Amino acid sequence: MAEVSFDEMGPEGGPVRAPYAELAQWLARQDPRELRRKQRQADTIFRRLGITFAVYGDDRAAERLIPFDLVPRILSAGEWRRLARGIEQRVRALNAFLDDVYHRQEIVRAGRLPAELLHANDGFLPEMIGLDPPKGVYAHIIGTDLVRTGENEFHVLEDNLRTPSGVSYLLENRETMMRLFPELFARHRIAPVETYPEMLLETLQSVAPTGCAGEPTVVVLSPGIHNSAFFEHAFLADQMGVELVFGSDLFVEAGQLHMRTTEGAKQVDVVYRRIDDEFLDPLTFRPDSMLGVAGLFDLYRAGRVTIVNAPGAGIADDKAIYSFVPDIVEFYTGEKPILSNVTTWRCSEPDSLRYVLEHLSELVVKEVHGSGGYGMLIGPAASKRELADFGAKLTAKPGAYIAQPTLALSTCPAFTRAGIAPRHVDLRPFVLVGDRVRITPGGLTRVALKKGSLVVNSSQGGGTKDTWVLED
Repeated sequence: MAEVSFDEMGPEGGPVRAPYAELAQWLARQDPRELRRKQRQADTIFRRLGITFAVYGDDRAAERLIPFDLVPRILSAGEWRRLARGIEQRVRALNAFLDDVYHRQEIVRAGRLPAELLHANDGFLPEMIGLDPPKGVYAHIIGTDLVRTGENEFHVLEDNLRTPSGVSYLLENRETMMRLFPELFARHRIAPVETYPEMLLETLQSVAPTGCAGEPTVVVLSPGIHNSAFFEHAFLADQMGVELVFGSDLFVEAGQLHMRTTEGAKQVDVVYRRIDDEFLDPLTFRPDSMLGVAGLFDLYRAGRVTIVNAPGAGIADDKAIYSFVPDIVEFYTGEKPILSNVTTWRCSEPDSLRYVLEHLSELVVKEVHGSGGYGMLIGPAASKRELADFGAKLTAKPGAYIAQPTLALSTCPAFTRAGIAPRHVDLRPFVLVGDRVRITPGGLTRVALKKGSLVVNSSQGGGTKDTWVLED
């Protein structure tokens, strides 16, 4: 692990990196009292818009305002071009992988992936075997989590191919920054992000069922107002100009999916679902589900409706599968990966488990099916008791965990109570895959607002900031 994190604006007391030159000059002229006023103004904007998230298991505050940092993160055009090429290569390979594992499983036959990683995996959906989704696309909306450790060192931390969230924060962060700091935008040529809803709708329409006549009808299927990302569900439906629906609004009749409207039943062609696989259809999956639609999966298998993302896509973002993604990229593209993985130990392997247990205080250990920063151990920040307890969990169920080194995540300037100070960040670009691949410039930068913290998840005290990609 590096002793000092790479600072994206430049080392303290050293030269400012070119992408941050204008911003650094601007920050040096700012009155901290004015910045605090702007910060309060931003918080008010987010509160009025209702941009909140839920923290499951926290009875003290069911809804929280996501912290917003008003100092933007900046990437040069060249940096972004390399990232975009690497991301596109990766999502194409992952879609090819999904097609393969639900058909001939050539990657298993070739000995490049252990068969047990598929068939003993909760993310693998046997009901998808042999099914051909429209346009051959399984993962249409992907959030690729990236971390930076050096000038030219970017790593993929994880792939999110189920129901990735956060794009609403990306869009609202940009709108808020443009409202608060128009003079900063006048000094930079920044790639726009506001076309994302339009690109999302184009992508969804492009994967409509083959027999769809006329303009496809798209809906956003939400589990309801108590979901942690409900704001985003409603926001995206509104921005696309499509209906936000719950399971009770949809029904299957005469071999088609319909939604109830004030003008009667209307056929639905594409469902952008924000509910998990197991709740999609009580006739196929969990019979106690009140969130999905009875008969939906049979319609999907018959090619009468498109579900985005496809059921079973989660096998490709499983953290045990993640460690094989470099092989997956090479197997399906014939190319070396442009973006590297983080070194990963699979605790299911005896040698790896032994190493992890011996170096637990140095590593980050994650649940294979975990998300949101839950169920993980950050070794350097853990107490002896926590290390001992986690070691017992690992020994009892090693296949449920992977481990990675504690990376020195890059830092960016952030506005803190003590003034401008470096804070650790990651990046989640959003990728759309349909008739073509569309990538929104930049992505959602998540920032660990606690000094020294490496955990950027909002559920664990992290915040977000606007991400700028400079145009040539």
